[in-house]
This record gives sequence, C-alpha cells and structure tokens, in this order.
Amino acid sequence: MSEQSTPLFHLAFPVSDLDETLSFYRDVLGCDTGRSSDHWIDFDFWGHQVVAHLSPEEAGKSSMNDVDGHAVPAKHFGLILEWEQWEELAERLEEKGIDFIIEPYVRFEGKPGEQATMFFKDPSGNALEFKAFRNKEQIFAT
Repeated sequence: MSEQSTPLFHLAFPVSDLDETLSFYRDVLGCDTGRSSDHWIDFDFWGHQVVAHLSPEEAGKSSMNDVDGHAVPAKHFGLILEWEQWEELAERLEEKGIDFIIEPYVRFEGKPGEQATMFFKDPSGNALEFKAFRNKEQIFAT
C-alpha cells in the first residue's frame, strides 16, 4: 500500500428501518449524517462513508464462524480504533445497554496481534466489530 495517504472506505449495507438506523448510528455510535432520502442515509463513520439502504429482506443475514472460541458473524464491519477510543466506546455501549454478541475483551494478550475487540448488532441485525491494538504495527501479525 502507498505511504502517501490512506484511502477512505465507502460501504453500503441493508437495513430494515431507517428511523431505528438513524437513531442507533447517530445517538448510540455518535455518527454525523450526510445526505439522505426515503431509501438511504449517509453516515460519517469516523471519517468513512457508510450508507444504510432500506432493504428489509436483506438486512442482518449472516452465518457464524468459530474464531478464538467465539461465534463470530461471517458478515460484519467496523473499525480499528485507538485503544482509548475503544475503551470509551465500550463503556458508552455498556451504559446504553447494548446486547453484545461478544462482550468487550482483550484477545491474544501478551502475544503478537494483541487486540481489544467487541461485537454487537445494529437494530437491523447487521453485525459490527470494533477493535484496538496496543501496537498498530501488530495489526497483521501472525
């Protein structure tokens, strides 16, 4: 990958209800909104553009895979945050009563790739993972 600048990503995902989606991404996760219509909403997802598209028949469908002793949704998205940001988000989500798929915890502790991670779903059943690394140079450690 080029050292010049890191590209921003764009992700479109299906949701079953735009009002619930707006409330969750804006009020729970703290995302600002951009353009919208009766069928979609743009969110500023920590500087990246994610777009919730109304498509109830597609929302929240994913199989599970065993990863590190946990059932992880095969289809999910999220971010790698700074450690302190991750801790603040985990605390905020716990205060708001979010039902975690995988509770916040540190995996590979003291090993290459040590990371904090948590999984939860949005109101449409889309799985999100937020993680943080103590050492970002270990993101792709094996």
